[in-house]
Amino acid sequence: MSPATPAPESGDAALELLVHGVGGATPQDMLDDPRTVRITGDRTAAVYRRTEDADAEDHPERYAGRPVPEAYCWSNLTSGDGTRALWLLLLPFMVANLAHWMRPPAPSGHRLARLYGVLVRLVALTLTVLLTAAVCEVALDLTAWQCAAAPACVDSASWLGFLSAERGGWWSAPGRRLAVAALVPTALVGLLWYLSNRTWSAYEAQRPPTGHDTPAEPQDVPGPAGPRAALGRPGFWYGRRLVARLRAAHTAAGFLTVAAALVTAAARHDTAAPGTGAVLGRTLQAAVAAFAVVLLWVVCRRGRSENHLDLRLERALVSWLPGASLALLAAAALYAGWSRPGWTSSGTLPGDAVFTALTVAQGALVVALGAVALLLQRPRRDPRTALYGLGGPAVAMLACALGGVMSGGVAQRVADWLDGPATPGMGDPGPRISPPVLLSWQASVIPVLLLLLAVPAALLVARTVLAARRLRPEVEADYGAGDERDPVRTGRIATVRARAGLTDSAPVLVGVVSGATLLLGAASVAGAWASGNVPGRAFDGAHPAVAALASATQALGSWMIGFGFLLFVTWGRRAYRDPSARRTIGILWDVGTFWPRAAHPFAPPCYAERAVPDLTWRMSSWTRRTGGRLVISGHSQGSVLAAAAVWQLEQATRRRVALLTYGSPLERLYGRWFPAYFGPEALDSLNRTVYCWSNLYRATDPIGGPVRVAGEDGRPAVDEPVLLDPVAYGRTRDHPLPEPILGHSDYQADPGFSHCRTGLLDRLPPAVPRQRGTGEPPEPSGKAPSGKASSGPGTCDPTAPEEDASGREGMDQGSSGRSSG
Repeated sequence: MSPATPAPESGDAALELLVHGVGGATPQDMLDDPRTVRITGDRTAAVYRRTEDADAEDHPERYAGRPVPEAYCWSNLTSGDGTRALWLLLLPFMVANLAHWMRPPAPSGHRLARLYGVLVRLVALTLTVLLTAAVCEVALDLTAWQCAAAPACVDSASWLGFLSAERGGWWSAPGRRLAVAALVPTALVGLLWYLSNRTWSAYEAQRPPTGHDTPAEPQDVPGPAGPRAALGRPGFWYGRRLVARLRAAHTAAGFLTVAAALVTAAARHDTAAPGTGAVLGRTLQAAVAAFAVVLLWVVCRRGRSENHLDLRLERALVSWLPGASLALLAAAALYAGWSRPGWTSSGTLPGDAVFTALTVAQGALVVALGAVALLLQRPRRDPRTALYGLGGPAVAMLACALGGVMSGGVAQRVADWLDGPATPGMGDPGPRISPPVLLSWQASVIPVLLLLLAVPAALLVARTVLAARRLRPEVEADYGAGDERDPVRTGRIATVRARAGLTDSAPVLVGVVSGATLLLGAASVAGAWASGNVPGRAFDGAHPAVAALASATQALGSWMIGFGFLLFVTWGRRAYRDPSARRTIGILWDVGTFWPRAAHPFAPPCYAERAVPDLTWRMSSWTRRTGGRLVISGHSQGSVLAAAAVWQLEQATRRRVALLTYGSPLERLYGRWFPAYFGPEALDSLNRTVYCWSNLYRATDPIGGPVRVAGEDGRPAVDEPVLLDPVAYGRTRDHPLPEPILGHSDYQADPGFSHCRTGLLDRLPPAVPRQRGTGEPPEPSGKAPSGKASSGPGTCDPTAPEEDASGREGMDQGSSGRSSG
């Protein structure tokens, strides 16, 4: 059926729009029918129906009393292409981008909120510089500078023969070797720019419905004058301008890092011999510093624009920044390749100072970010907010740690490969290809970090075991087991419930890892300074036993950090070839890339910038054409997409839409970690925004949970009574075989699911016939369901009486009157 099919003159059309969760699903599984047809969309994301339902609007008599099921499949947005497995290498960028969205609530335009965004964007910029500096360390320092100057190293790596200083070829001059090696980090930055530009064109360019170009009614807080909810702002899912700006700035920063490495190496030699070369070196260093200041200004000056649909694009800035930085890099390469008789490569390039400065800068930015988060959290303290509002700084610290592990892993493994049997950075006999001492010190703290992490992990395991024992009487009471108690069955159900509660302990682990990482990172910087940044002298003067233990820890950490990087590469390679592994990585991206790229443009793209407009367009177009009732039904991550799409709807469309969520992380994960966007005020706004809403959850679900929206009487306004899982304790006539424990899956198999969906449809106003000659139905009067003011669990009850005239008037004003369940 084409979306342009005209609507019938009459009839009570009803539609159930299903949205799957993490990991994806096929339309055949979602619709429980092997014969499906694509209604609208493409191979990346599309809406499907059963073949027999393709023309359902033309035959409303077939669907009396039941909705037409329709499935929106978006799994190919995250895990469809094998090349997307390489996104795993962009994990630090993705984590840094998450930190932007974890800030505590604040009014729109608040100065501290803007400062928070600036600090996160600066952390993201340091990650780009760190990645580029790590590749420069490998290509320029370890390979072109140290290995090419060591005959033993060149003998073991014959492919470096044309750069060998011993053979005296044209490329053997130190500056020319560095200029050739600079092609590697330059190509990497260019690849990141290309991938970011390609995904920007496919994701950030998806415009929301054009009706959102005009101001809409407020929907955020009680009263008609409150601001819109953040996810309901017209420009929230259209970050085209900001991502283009940040992409240009980060690309320029990458090229500038390579240029700085070349200029610094050559200028260090020219300083000892005053002349034209020294003047040119100082000039280029000043140009690099001035360009760095410009980049900082570009990154700090402007954040996201969400209050309106920003269609502008700073084309001059987007093209000028990368072009100018690339020209400066070319000038630096020419300067480094200038003939300098007598210049030989010895020692190492000044990479220690660069990595030390980056580590100190990242630590200072994270501390400042924590201070701003505490100031933002103070006026609106919510006890359920993760880490008391410090979730963003903690996750930013994790992003820096991941960047350090990956950069250190690359340097350690390449140095080990070039060093032969020697241990990198330990001063062992051999060619002595030495990475920066700071990277070796950072490797030495990894075993300590793992030991620290083992303590809370062991406590959580013990607490889970005790919780499983404590839950046994509760399980038997829920099922009324009585004399039919089965200790084995009870134990399994109680254990699954206890394990599901581990999700709520995630903030503890994140806090421990982040805090320990910050302290151990400071210790590694101090250790590198104490050793004078000289390999093999880290423990001079210490007791022999202490020195031996520390050296062993450093060697173990060196191998572990290299193994961690190899694990990243191996996992990505396996996912490229294995669809099942690619699906696992897709689940990771389903959770991590829901948010737009607001801090780092090289992060994996935000699939919601395609999925949310898709859902919004579909709901708006279908309700306008048919005047029918619509239930958007979202499972797991699909419930988050459904909620975001409902926030974007116009008021006339919301009057015909009900929301059904199940296995939903809206409050349990998103509300705790992203309080500014899914906190208590935001979820209460969603309840008042949508016509009616019900939420289903299980105690055995490790992801979904209650949304905790309370009515005026204090009772749950949205959450239905917790579903029993399994549905039967033992064997019964209705369930002659043991029922499985479903946990997070297969909510539609529960009898309460269809009952809730029917109740929501019955509460929506009846379908309105299309006006002749216009093709669109008149706007409904919006008869409100009962119990909005003082409702408890009961949204799924289709027999509830209708509300009085005052409730209908409130619904027409868009400020109250929707079912609260």
